[in-house]
Amino acid sequence: MAKIGYLLVTVLSFMLFNSCSNQQAGQLPTVQSSDYSAKPKAQASTPDGQKPYGAYLAGRVAHLRKNFNTAADYYIKALQEDSQNQDLISRIYIILASEGRIDEAAKYAKISLQKGDKNNITHIIIAVDDIKQQQYTAAIKTMNKLDGAVYKEFITPLISSWAYVGLNQPDKALKELAVLKKEPSFRALYNFHAGMINDYFDRTDAARQHYEVIVNEESLEMSFRALQVITNFYLRNNEKDKAIALVNKYNDDKLMLDMLNKLSNSVQAANPSQTKRIITSSQLGLSEALFSIAATLRQGPSGVDLAHIFICLSIYANPKYDLAKLLLADILENREMYAEANEVYNGIDESSVAYFSAQVKKANNFVAMEDYENAEILLKSLALEAPQNYQVLLDLGDVLRLQNKPEEAISYYEEALTKMPSNASQQWVLYYALGISYDADKQFSKAEENLTKALGLSQNNYLVLNYLGYSWLKQGKNTEQAFGMIIDAYNQLPTDGHITDSLGWAFYQLGMYDKAIEYLEKAAELEPANALINEHLGDAYWQGGRKNEARFQWQHALTLPDDTGEVIPKDVKNKIANGIKSHKPLAYDQADINSKIETISQD
Repeated sequence: MAKIGYLLVTVLSFMLFNSCSNQQAGQLPTVQSSDYSAKPKAQASTPDGQKPYGAYLAGRVAHLRKNFNTAADYYIKALQEDSQNQDLISRIYIILASEGRIDEAAKYAKISLQKGDKNNITHIIIAVDDIKQQQYTAAIKTMNKLDGAVYKEFITPLISSWAYVGLNQPDKALKELAVLKKEPSFRALYNFHAGMINDYFDRTDAARQHYEVIVNEESLEMSFRALQVITNFYLRNNEKDKAIALVNKYNDDKLMLDMLNKLSNSVQAANPSQTKRIITSSQLGLSEALFSIAATLRQGPSGVDLAHIFICLSIYANPKYDLAKLLLADILENREMYAEANEVYNGIDESSVAYFSAQVKKANNFVAMEDYENAEILLKSLALEAPQNYQVLLDLGDVLRLQNKPEEAISYYEEALTKMPSNASQQWVLYYALGISYDADKQFSKAEENLTKALGLSQNNYLVLNYLGYSWLKQGKNTEQAFGMIIDAYNQLPTDGHITDSLGWAFYQLGMYDKAIEYLEKAAELEPANALINEHLGDAYWQGGRKNEARFQWQHALTLPDDTGEVIPKDVKNKIANGIKSHKPLAYDQADINSKIETISQD
């Protein structure tokens, strides 16, 4: 979308996850006469005995740790003793908004505005709260204060149009929205909201005209929400065949497939005479507008902080909007706030079309937090609920593999293989995972068979090249080919510590110890907490005559976690005590290996 890059450059900038003012991250607010000075007044304290500067610092720590609710509460305590601190006020309303505490955020945004705050997000928070409270005229007045193209051509038309809906003024609402028509990339967005506004006012023909622009123009993206709204429109207008045809037109893989299937099933089973409209108030329409803004800003990394605020505003306007909750959770996951994302998923009801997808994402977050036990429990329950869902079976196999349960992982991977379509883009991933699991289960012939299939389905894939090449060298097979495969993988991703380790270890297996040290040292820099890499580096140091350094690396390896199963503590301790008695390099064709070495990327 041509407009998106422009929007993300011109939209106001603030860093929710560091500081909400012009202060540098980590700095205290500007000191004023009533601010926290180097010599704070002994008697100044919050109601619970917390000195104001202590409350501020506690809030700052919570803020940097992304514990926003706690940060907001501490900042509010600090503000009670320092009511003129503008920096603190601006932090408070932004953090409150990011936590969905919009009514509180609006209160502090108004205070901040009165003290000269020029941050436009204050007006937006206040206007959204006004519409929530049915103060539509006040909201329009507030939004009209915003200047700049991003507001006049995008944000204000979407928000104000739904305020006019609340005033029962459809023509003014549509006129306000029509500003979006100036930008071709907003064509789908304009027609979607124009359709909903006309539909709300029972202007059925006009609504149909706008909806079918999205339906009929292949160049326009059909969002899942638009699909829900338009099929609902067809059902309510006794056009069930159109609704069924439309929903069956779309398909996707992984999580969206389940949502599409559930939507398709509900459309098939729907009774048109009992189908209720989705948008029944200006507040619900406003929620859609805020969701549209958040989704647009989310497309670029510089807009993620604002997207976070807007999606919380959307949920405030419609607390039952589960697609908005999915987007909020996605933003939190992007911030590595996995526990917080799971709290959002917990707010999605079992009856929701998004419930199953949310539970799968929740399990993935357990994995990200290395809570494999809860991930396994949840995925096994989902597998029983949806036995045909190969993605759940694949995810379950992964969780079991990460827990060093290769035999059980294999059973789920094999089952997933029977459910996965033969043309699925993920098929190579499944064969790759199977190969790794068979390797861990000491079934080397089956591991080789599956890894070879994975490579055939994903030509020149660095993950498969690296793993298969490494496996062959471990077995002393196909030396020249394996060495070349590892080099191919390294050339694709020379910054990957595991692949760099494979290359260094391959040199070690060939007896080229200086080269082995060069690449294993690089691998240890890239992955300093990896036990196997440190053991490999110790081996290379020993063969290179650097015996003290070798023992240090082996000692270090014993203190680190090993997820490969290749680091055997008793063997490492034996090397520390006795060194390596002998190492017999693999036989190889010198000319072939030398020609491959010349292809190694020097970048």
